[in-house]
Amino acid sequence: MRQLIKSKCDAYFDEVVAIRRQLHQHPELSFCEKETAELIKRCLASRNIEFQSDIAGTGIVATIKGLSFRAQRGTSSANTIALRADIDALPIQEQNDIPYRSVNEGVMHACGHDAHTAMLLGTAFILNDLRDKISGTIKLIFQPGEEKLPGGASLMIKEGVLNDVDLIIGQHVYPDLPYGEVGFHAGPYMASSDEVNITVKGRGGHAAKPAERDNALLAAAKIVSKLSELYPENNNSNGLLAFGSFVADGTYNVIPSEVKLKGTMRTFDEIKRKSLKDNILKVAKEIASEYGCEAEIFIEQGYPSLKNDVELTEKCAAFAKDVLGEDKVKNLPQLMTAEDFAWYSQKIPACFYRLGTSNPEKGINAKQHTSNFNIDENSMRIGIETMVWITQALSQLDKK
Repeated sequence: MRQLIKSKCDAYFDEVVAIRRQLHQHPELSFCEKETAELIKRCLASRNIEFQSDIAGTGIVATIKGLSFRAQRGTSSANTIALRADIDALPIQEQNDIPYRSVNEGVMHACGHDAHTAMLLGTAFILNDLRDKISGTIKLIFQPGEEKLPGGASLMIKEGVLNDVDLIIGQHVYPDLPYGEVGFHAGPYMASSDEVNITVKGRGGHAAKPAERDNALLAAAKIVSKLSELYPENNNSNGLLAFGSFVADGTYNVIPSEVKLKGTMRTFDEIKRKSLKDNILKVAKEIASEYGCEAEIFIEQGYPSLKNDVELTEKCAAFAKDVLGEDKVKNLPQLMTAEDFAWYSQKIPACFYRLGTSNPEKGINAKQHTSNFNIDENSMRIGIETMVWITQALSQLDKK
């Protein structure tokens, strides 16, 4: 079976690379992925793979029914497995000097979603060829809007994409690992992410007349300082809180009447998430009051924390070792970055793992969300082979 999968990967690899390059050249922002969706549908239709489209806007779900499902008319004891790829791009102007660089001004696949989509299509081609050798049902989720709140995952879930699904797998490119390696982390893996907005308001006025004005700027600075003391950046045990915007539209001798702060808060635990929110509200209001001001706080809920099911992740890592060898499968640390795959992981057992894509010898080592991000395309062969092998292996396990 492993040799058969490998030969299929070799057979489809050039087509997958061509798909990835087409997607890279024509990136589309979150929830605007119309051309991307059309390409996905054409690829699926060319292999007679059943699919539903227009889910959560531009989302697509394809279905491959294995032998036991069809033999037992839907009463299979095997798992229904979902595989997910995100399809949106970022508002970044590409700086790579490559023949297939983005032609869409100010839009770029700087997070590897073009590779995710191409690899999932390659995986679909192979699983469809091998459907008589797999059990249960495979759902292939091509998801829009990962990069934009509330996240396409949450919208697809609301439209029933996880109905009858037992477990879900996600694969994401990762320049922190070299080409040839994959990485797993069992348990809480990625942080929740919420956007913090604080507006401090008071009487503005002449800097030289403190009796006739308040000092919203000083109050805002104290709020940032106090919260930084409570949640130091070098200790994230209670969560991370960082402010990236401090806007006070005054001047040399004008104290503004309003100061706006923007920041992010991240945790791995829902209890700590609530505690952090409560403390932000308390500190901001108390300090603003000390300066005769008031604070308006709005915390926009973002993605929850991503939890990799321990048992499932350990199985997936073991299956990956079958393909790549033990030395190529790494244990990864927790990350404070966020990912809307977390919505799936809150609903059903999930495994979100990483595919190494960097190759310094080729000058491919830029990080994601940068204007010169790229991947060693040979990593996609490994990504497809690993995902197909994990999927077929899981499909043989009895449904719990």
